[in-house]
Amino acid sequence: MTPGALWIITMSGMCIVIQSSVTTVHLRNMENFITAVTHLEGLNPRLSPLALMTSLHKIADQSDNIANDFLESSDNRDEIHYKNNSFTELLNINHNLSNFFKQAIHYFITDGHEERGVVLTPDGTTIALAPLLSGLESGLRVNEYSNQPHGFYLLPLAKNLGLSFLQFRNTTPPDQLGPDGCWDSVSAPMVFTLSGVPSLATDALVHGGMDGAILGKHLSVVNSTEINLSTLLRSYYSATMEESDHVSDTLLRGRYRRHNFKKITNSSLLQKKVAHALDALQQHGDIGMEILIEKGIKEFVLRYMECPAIIPRCIWGAAPPQVPLAPLSPPLQYLYIHHTQIPSKPCLNLQTCSKNMRAMQHFHQKERGWYDLGYSFVVGSDGYIYEGRGWMWAGAHTKGRNTVGYGVAFIGSYSTHLPYRYDMELVHHHLVKCGVSNGFLQENYTILGHRQVVATDCPGDSLYSEITTWEHYKDTDPLK
Repeated sequence: MTPGALWIITMSGMCIVIQSSVTTVHLRNMENFITAVTHLEGLNPRLSPLALMTSLHKIADQSDNIANDFLESSDNRDEIHYKNNSFTELLNINHNLSNFFKQAIHYFITDGHEERGVVLTPDGTTIALAPLLSGLESGLRVNEYSNQPHGFYLLPLAKNLGLSFLQFRNTTPPDQLGPDGCWDSVSAPMVFTLSGVPSLATDALVHGGMDGAILGKHLSVVNSTEINLSTLLRSYYSATMEESDHVSDTLLRGRYRRHNFKKITNSSLLQKKVAHALDALQQHGDIGMEILIEKGIKEFVLRYMECPAIIPRCIWGAAPPQVPLAPLSPPLQYLYIHHTQIPSKPCLNLQTCSKNMRAMQHFHQKERGWYDLGYSFVVGSDGYIYEGRGWMWAGAHTKGRNTVGYGVAFIGSYSTHLPYRYDMELVHHHLVKCGVSNGFLQENYTILGHRQVVATDCPGDSLYSEITTWEHYKDTDPLK
């Protein structure tokens, strides 16, 4: 059997062939990309992970010159350039596999705001592959050449942030980051369309840069003989939370992206790396540039480090509201805590949580006669919060209080046990801080259990007992 034939068989479950003599379209999800990396490793058992990463960048024409120049000292520059060229010459790869990587990695945005070079991960996050691979390559290079400049792992992300800050420096108000977007299909993703005017640091580019930084720093210090890239990626982007994952949130998992990224950087270091990247691009700094970077990093920290990751409605498959929803007038005073009771079990992955969200929305719309899912936000046990009616639209969660507060529900029944600690912290540490900082919640907001307002056991005895220990909880309803 020829290598080309082996590739067609191996990839038969991960590509859709349009009946044309020239066009093959691959599903754009992380599982397919990791399968391709596994196949490339199998074709090149003697090549190091660094050689594979360098070759992938050359194939896709996506090398990060800023990160490369920063990592190359005068002592090792010639050696690195020689090895980089040798890697590509030694790589065993067939046409189909090479073409797949070119399509998968090459990043650009079309005139219709379609974002290419991005993939959907099993946990519902969209990732740009180029900054992810740049981070992996940087970490592997530092590991091989024993050269660890401080903050090297931040450079791919820093470049995109700096360019985006410059792009919108004269806009009022500046909108320097994002946006996110929606896939045409979550089960068979092909087209990802941005939800607004694209910056040079879309959510997908930022997510890829953060993951590249986390994994790059990890790769810089581990035993190089134990590195297998496909195994690392498969573990990092695992689809389902295991019970053991909840014991520690220090695991290398994509769902802990924001938590782990905070552990390897801070605002000051990010500002320095953005300034370095812009200087390398000959965008020389001045006082105005320093202020621009400082403001941009402040926005970045709030949006991607302090605020929790929220799965948008288009990812979990929401039906549209049956009528236009009533707008809220934030900032609001109250946050009402619920449990869903039905579904009664925690959901540990995107597929199950999304199914639960759709079932609750159907029940609220068809059985209760409400216009939409009643809750403002819903908390899964997969490390994510799911968007309900969100910050701007009145819910149907707490009778008589839907215009003065937000309703947040934990999926499951919590009469005898608690949600996982990490999921509770997403709400009472991150969601509320995000709400206050963005002007949705008043600074002196009040947390109440659903049972304090209406006659119900919600949010369950155990969860209610827990929230009585939270800051901003009040033991009496001020509106009664």
